[in-house]
Amino acid sequence: MADRLYVGTHKGLFELARGNGGWEIVDVRFLGDPVSAVLADGDGSVYATLDLGHFGAKLWRRDNAGAWSEVAVPVFPQKPAESADDPHPWSLGKIWVLEPGGVPGRLWAGTMPGGLFRSDDGGESWSLSEALWHMPERRQWFGVAGGEQPGINSVLIDPRNPSDIRVGVSCAGLWASTDTGASWQIINQGMYNEYMPPERREDPIVQDIHLLSRCVAHPEIVWCQHHNGVFRSENAGANWYELTAIRPSKFGFAVAAHPHDPNTVWFVPAVKDERRVAVDGKVAVARTRDGGASFEVLREGLPQHHAYDLVWRHALAVDETGERLAFGSTSGGLWTSEDGGDSWTMPDARLPPIAVVRFAPE
Repeated sequence: MADRLYVGTHKGLFELARGNGGWEIVDVRFLGDPVSAVLADGDGSVYATLDLGHFGAKLWRRDNAGAWSEVAVPVFPQKPAESADDPHPWSLGKIWVLEPGGVPGRLWAGTMPGGLFRSDDGGESWSLSEALWHMPERRQWFGVAGGEQPGINSVLIDPRNPSDIRVGVSCAGLWASTDTGASWQIINQGMYNEYMPPERREDPIVQDIHLLSRCVAHPEIVWCQHHNGVFRSENAGANWYELTAIRPSKFGFAVAAHPHDPNTVWFVPAVKDERRVAVDGKVAVARTRDGGASFEVLREGLPQHHAYDLVWRHALAVDETGERLAFGSTSGGLWTSEDGGDSWTMPDARLPPIAVVRFAPE
C-alpha cells in the first residue's frame, strides 16, 4: 500500500506519511499559496503547481533526493490577428491537472483555459497540443461556473499505449487522440446535459464532464462524474450509459476507479447546483462493486451531523492496491480508509480548503 499522501490546499502542500499510529503530516511546502495540482511520479519526483493569481501559475518539482526547484510552466503562443474573434484567452490561467505520460520523462498538463501541454523532459519545457487548440470546435467550448474559462480536468493515458489519450473538458465533452495528440476527435455518445436546450441535450460537445477515471488493469472501462449524473463506458469513452442506482444523489465532482477491479468505483455525492453541500448534512461516499447496478453508501467514521463538506474534482484518490483511499473537502476535512471505504479515519489536523489529493506510487 502507498505510505505517502500529498494534499494540495488553498494554503500550501501537505505531505503525510503512514506510520503505526496512522497518518501524520511530515512536511509542509508553499505555506499560504494555493496549490492547484499535484503529481507524485513513478520515478520519485513530486510536482506541485501554484495558482498565484496576479503573479501567475508556477510549477515546482522535488527530485528523488528531496530538493525542490522551480521548473517551466506551459506557455501559450501569441494570439494571432486572425483569431481575434476567439472568445477564449491565449494565456495560462492555471494548471488544473498533471498526469504521467507512460514514457520516462513525459508529463501531460491540462490547463485553464483548455490547453493540453506535453513535456518530455520532466517539466523543463512544454509544447502545446496545437491540433487540439486549433480545432474550430474549441471556440464552442464554454466556461465552468463562476465565469472561468473552459478547462481540461482529466487526462487519461492508456497504460498499454501512451499514444492513446482521452481528455475531459469541463462543459466541452470528451476528446480522443490515438497519435500522441497529432489529431483529435470528439467522442462520448450516450451522455446528456439536462441544462441545455432540448435540441442540444445529447450533443457531445456540450457535455459537462466533471471528472474521468479509468481502471488501469482494464483501460476500456472508464467512469465519469458528469454534472447531472454518473456514467460508465466499456469502450474507452466512445459510448456511455448512465448509472441510475447511485445514492444518495447523482451530483458530485470526484470519481476514483479501482485500479484492478473493473466493476468497483467510488464517488462523493453532494446536493446539486445552488447549494453544493453534503446531502442532508452528512458526509458519505458511494461505492459500487457490480459495475453500477447497485451502490453502497459508506458513512462509518465520516461526520453525520451538520457536516456540509464538498469534495472537488481531484480531491479523491485510491492507491495502487485499491484498498487505501483518501479524500479532502473544501472545509479542510481529510479522511483516509484502509479497507476500500468501509470505514474512515481523520488525521489530527485542521487543513485549509483541499483541492487535490494524490498518493505516491509504491
